[in-house]
Amino acid sequence: MSEKTAVYEEKMKKTLANLENEYSTIRAGRANPHVLDRITVDYYGVPTPINQVGNISVPEARLIQIQPWDATLIKAIEKAINMSDIGINPGNDGKVIRLVFPELTEERRISLTKDIKKKGEDAKVAVRNIRRDAIDAFKKAEKAKEISEDDLGTIEEEIQKLTDKYTLEIEKKSEVKCKDILSV
Repeated sequence: MSEKTAVYEEKMKKTLANLENEYSTIRAGRANPHVLDRITVDYYGVPTPINQVGNISVPEARLIQIQPWDATLIKAIEKAINMSDIGINPGNDGKVIRLVFPELTEERRISLTKDIKKKGEDAKVAVRNIRRDAIDAFKKAEKAKEISEDDLGTIEEEIQKLTDKYTLEIEKKSEVKCKDILSV
C-alpha cells in the first residue's frame, strides 16, 4: 500500500480494534475478566478501573474473584458492578467479591448474537465511510491537479482492496464471536 492510503488503513485498523474491544466485553457464559474493563470505582474521589484497585482472578470457569487491595472498597466495587450493565449480582465474604456467571439461556444467546452482528455491521459501515472519505479526498486532490488521473485510479483500487480486507476481517471476528456465544 502506498503512503497516501496508509492514513486510511490506520483508521480501518482502529475500527477493527474497537470492534474487538467491544466483543471482549460481551460475556459468553464463561467468566471473562474483560467484562469488568469498563467499570470504574470511586477511589478517593477519582473514578478508577476495577483492575487498578484489586486483584482479579478466574478460579473456575464461571467465577470471577476480585480481591481489593483496600478492604474498605468492597462496598464501592459492589455498587459499581450493580450499576453496570453486566447483569451479575456480586457477593462478598468481607475480603473477596465473587461474581458467579449463570449459564446463558438459549433466548439470551440469540439476543447476544443479534447484538454481535449489529456491532459487526456498524463496524463495516464505518470502514465503508472511511473508504468514501478517502476517495472524496483523492478526487479533490485530482481536481486540484495534486495527483494525476492514473494515480487516482490506482489509489481508488488500493482503498477498495483495504475496504474488502477489513470488511472480511470484521465478518470473521463476528462469526467467531457468534460461534463462541452459541456453543454450550
